[in-house]
Amino acid sequence: MNAYGLALGGGAVLGAAHVGVLQAVEELGIPIGFVSGTSIGAFIAALYAFGKSSQEIREVALGLDWLDLSGLSLSQYGLLSNRKFGKIVTELLGEKNIEDALRPLAIVATDISTGGRVVFTRGDVASAIMASSCIPGVFRPVEYKGLMLVDGVLVENVPVAAVRSIGARQVICVDLLGKHVFREPQHIVSVLLNAFYSVIRSATSAQIADVDLCITPDLSAFSLIDTAQVQDIIPAGYSAAFPLLQAFSVGLNPENAD
Repeated sequence: MNAYGLALGGGAVLGAAHVGVLQAVEELGIPIGFVSGTSIGAFIAALYAFGKSSQEIREVALGLDWLDLSGLSLSQYGLLSNRKFGKIVTELLGEKNIEDALRPLAIVATDISTGGRVVFTRGDVASAIMASSCIPGVFRPVEYKGLMLVDGVLVENVPVAAVRSIGARQVICVDLLGKHVFREPQHIVSVLLNAFYSVIRSATSAQIADVDLCITPDLSAFSLIDTAQVQDIIPAGYSAAFPLLQAFSVGLNPENAD
């Protein structure tokens, strides 16, 4: 049985839905051999690629706080710094390089100086995740090897091409924003996020056009930044993913076919 690539898209706190998707993947025994992630999807993808189970990732997600990932930064480039996010990654995984992962892993970021796409397949995993999740205007860009990097959703919100680049021939992806309905913003951060993700969503359809399965949970009931909803977002991801993956798995196992 061939191993599939799993591409996890961006969506701030909505990324908790990825945990529910991974739970369904594990329960159904879907063979995942390659993983990619953008933004919050990069964080979840990295934990999974380094061997964390869905239950372990769930505990991490429930313990995170949006503001705990951000420290005030007196930078002309952004309101906050996400250096704490990098520290959290290191605490969870140790000082690891991407190539140390148990499954091949690709993380997408954007070179804000050129608008170019940067795909990390080697190097410090914490730095790559910080760069991939660095929402421009909200977080200060991550400087890495002479590049000024920001959120990968600008160039590949659902990183299908990235997971193919590391060997996946067949791909399952998760699009967090496809059915999302944006809410009235309450402060400057939510204004920036709404503007940012509403533009990104229109470009995603082309990125996911040729995947084998796309999971698009309806997360309209949830906020992009309210971490109090994480415990409800996780099962929403599971509920959306399980029936799709169950039907998909019938085709993977000839014994279950009609």
